[in-house]
Amino acid sequence: MRYEIKGETLPVVVCKLEQNEQVITERGSMSWMSPNMKMETSGGGNIGKAFGRLVSGEAIFQNIYTAKGGPGLIAFASSFPGEIRAVKITPGNDLIVQKMAFLASERNVELSVFFRKKIGSGLFGGEGFIMQRLSGNGIAFLEIDGSAVEYELEAGQQIIIDTGYLAAMSATCSMDIQSVPGIKNMLFGGEGLFNTVITGPGRVILQTMPINNVAKTLQPFLITKS
Repeated sequence: MRYEIKGETLPVVVCKLEQNEQVITERGSMSWMSPNMKMETSGGGNIGKAFGRLVSGEAIFQNIYTAKGGPGLIAFASSFPGEIRAVKITPGNDLIVQKMAFLASERNVELSVFFRKKIGSGLFGGEGFIMQRLSGNGIAFLEIDGSAVEYELEAGQQIIIDTGYLAAMSATCSMDIQSVPGIKNMLFGGEGLFNTVITGPGRVILQTMPINNVAKTLQPFLITKS
């Protein structure tokens, strides 16, 4: 598969497939395609996997697109202002991503549920108990809210993140929370009560415009007067 990401504020990834190559995507993600791209809706395996996708914020069913009779073209557009980031998934190098970050991937990439092991990070870490795990072998495309910033953490190296800014991290990274120090800072600092702490080794992808923050910013302007 060859691909090209076009656009800036609202990008689209255009995938060019050879005959019989396949891509998978969530329901409703296809934007345009060539006539020879054939769609098949699948539960993606057993009931457990389908339920896992549901609780991680995705649809139970996925669409599989196959190029029939020759090369094909299919495009997937972003649903929110930001970036589409292509990531390479290889065996033993799983990636943990925020809920609803998955846009599309090659057929051999598997999407499953990832549960936080620590209650504290699930309650206060900004992403909830459930995230998504990408495993297998192939290219996956992620939707990033705003712009993406990447860091490669060494073993034991940490980065402190305001809740909601984590887009993805290597499965080798660990996540915890820490409280904002000082009562005055908590009450008047405007940064909330807790921050997320990611510890390496591994890759961390941050996003600059979490959709939840955008919603909070717009909320005062959306209240209608009776």
